[in-house]
Amino acid sequence: MNRKYGSQLFSQERSFSECICLKNALKSLITAPLEMLLGVKYGQGPLHIRLTYSESSKTIEKSVEREFDSTSKRRKTGNENGLETVELLNSGVGCITTGVGRTVVTDTSLNGLQHHQSSDFSKLLLEKVRRPCSFSFHCNRDPIYFGGRYLKFSRNVSQTCWMIDEERMGEASVEEIISSCILLMCRGDKYKFHAAGREDIDVRMLGSGRPFLVEIQNPRHIPSDVLVKDIEEKINSSRDKLVRVKNLKLVGSQGWTLMREGEAEKQKEYAALVWISRPLEDPDMLSISSVRDMCILQRTPIRVLHRRSPLDREKIIHWMKIERIADTSQYFILHLCTQAGTYIKEFVHGDLGRTHPSIGSILGCRAEILQLDVTDVKMDVF
Repeated sequence: MNRKYGSQLFSQERSFSECICLKNALKSLITAPLEMLLGVKYGQGPLHIRLTYSESSKTIEKSVEREFDSTSKRRKTGNENGLETVELLNSGVGCITTGVGRTVVTDTSLNGLQHHQSSDFSKLLLEKVRRPCSFSFHCNRDPIYFGGRYLKFSRNVSQTCWMIDEERMGEASVEEIISSCILLMCRGDKYKFHAAGREDIDVRMLGSGRPFLVEIQNPRHIPSDVLVKDIEEKINSSRDKLVRVKNLKLVGSQGWTLMREGEAEKQKEYAALVWISRPLEDPDMLSISSVRDMCILQRTPIRVLHRRSPLDREKIIHWMKIERIADTSQYFILHLCTQAGTYIKEFVHGDLGRTHPSIGSILGCRAEILQLDVTDVKMDVF
């Protein structure tokens, strides 16, 4: 092609070796027969079928060696998907033994050839293959995604499966409760669970719930809207009542984009049961409720320092208010709205001065958090 059309303008704009790769050449050869055989049209869809033709033959290797200089070194580079690859190191040629009686030169090998070498290689004559090749096929479907919001009512359920020294922490996980039901209905290979942030195992997730995404890999069944509703009801009707799901639905891969966009801007609301070392007074309630968009500095908490980088993080406390508890002056419920990523427990007790200011430093006394609930995750998704 280069010898015949090399002077033409179209060949100078793009090399002939770059015009079509071998995969696309093979695809163009088998697409039409497959369309006729299956009675469908080829197109980009979620279902992929991999066809593998293979034959263990030494004939092609010997033919290739005879065609090139006898001093060329050869090295087998492995057997991938039943295709035996031989690399001729001196010539820079790679070939794949196929089950159709021909040698296919790999794309990367052709890039290293001179034009006359490529031309010589195209004249290679192979012995006729007299045995049928072996054939296998594998079907695979693109992942599907389910989005929704979950609520967690137990203080002994982690978000994902939590193991320490092969011992399970907590009685269950949100990930397993939700994803196992969806995986069973879709008959997929496996699942991946993603959520917009996480809460500690001893923190409940209440209110509107936390957005989540479940990815089902290679599903063999795509559930209808009615069946998706059945999955939600099955999760919610569980005897233990540990986790509840809201607004479960099939979403496209754009669910990832919605999750990422929301995470960058989301705010979270909490309710914390707090104890302080002295009686709560009216001026204390006023000083807390007057906070608006207060900036705090948090060093990585001591409790997570073994798994998080030691960094200083600036976070914003948007607002706070105190709810008194009857018949006690040292216990109260603190309601607050913060920027995503704020360590609430450390904001209450100060973490030995690593978080400043804190509730303890604002009130001028010791403060401890006894229980914590997430009451809202402000994300416009699911």
